[in-house]
Amino acid sequence: MPSTRYHMPAAAHRVEEEIQHSRFITTLGPAPTVASARACVTAVSAEFANASHNCWAYLVGAPGDTSQIGLSDAGEPHGTAGRPMLNILLHSGLGDIVAVVTRYFGGTLLGTGGLVRAYGGGVQLALQTLPTVERVPRAELTVIIAYATVTSFQRMLQTYEATVLDHEFAVDATYRVQLPQELIGHFTSRLMEITNGEALIEVTRRAD
Repeated sequence: MPSTRYHMPAAAHRVEEEIQHSRFITTLGPAPTVASARACVTAVSAEFANASHNCWAYLVGAPGDTSQIGLSDAGEPHGTAGRPMLNILLHSGLGDIVAVVTRYFGGTLLGTGGLVRAYGGGVQLALQTLPTVERVPRAELTVIIAYATVTSFQRMLQTYEATVLDHEFAVDATYRVQLPQELIGHFTSRLMEITNGEALIEVTRRAD
């Protein structure tokens, strides 16, 4: 199974620069859902409500995935802000990311090309110092095994980055574990090996 891991912003991050007397403030943040991306846009727009423009773009999902994207020029000429911002995000190697570039107009017109460079460049500048974290989609499984295999089972947990959420000892040993979704197949195969095919395994929750 291909890896479903990727990097995303660890937290909100902001940089600022001045271009031809206009002040540009770029805010990047994590956006694991469309709702969270739009919430970030709303919050930054409210924070800088007196700005000339609050342009934005977001990418929800894995790096380069275009199934859940959004953008807005927020009053700038069509195609000069949201699109170049989104292009930078799509080629950043990051997923689940939102960008808002706030502009305070300084009196000098930048022209179409200048705006594209300013808005795209703002995102590029912020990406250079953005702290990131690896996103690892995790699933939950319920495992029922005989007591004779408990020690072997516990030894294999670390190999599969699995965490025990709960356990119960009755007629058999029952564990509720969480592990990276991409490792479910290998985990299941190995568990069936060490239990001679006698383990009961149920995936109770998959990652979104």
